Amino acid sequence: MTRRIAFDFLLDYLHPLPVKVRPMFGCHAFYLAGKLMFVTRRKEDHAEVNGLWIATTHAHHASLESQMPGLSSVTVLNGGKGETAWRLLHEDLPDFERDAIRICEMIRNGDPRIGTIPKARRSKTVRSKKID
Repeated sequence: MTRRIAFDFLLDYLHPLPVKVRPMFGCHAFYLAGKLMFVTRRKEDHAEVNGLWIATTHAHHASLESQMPGLSSVTVLNGGKGETAWRLLHEDLPDFERDAIRICEMIRNGDPRIGTIPKARRSKTVRSKKID
C-alpha cells in the first residue's frame, strides 16, 4: 500500500523541476539532481516532528532561521541530544504553508542552503564461509 504524500501541494510549487519523490521510513523524500532537498512527514507517532524536514547543513542554520524563525532541529533523529543538520518546519506553525512554499521557491532558484548529497549506500556484502 502506498502512503499518500504529506503536503503534496508542494509538488505544484516545484513544477516544472524534475523532482523525484521516494518513500523513506513511512515519509516521502524529495530529490532534485541527486540531492535530497526535503522530507515530508505526517504520522501519529512523534507528531512533534511532523512537517517539512529541510536537508541543509549546520553552516546554513542561522541564515535560514533569520528568514523563517520557526525552524528547529529534527530531534527524533538523535534522541534529542543536540542539534541535527536537518531543520524542521513544523506543520502546526502559523506560517507553515507560506514558509513551505518559500522553501520550494528557494529550491527553484537554486539556493545552495537547501539540499544535501546523500551518503552512498553501503552495499550488502556476501560473506563467504571459510571451508577447512
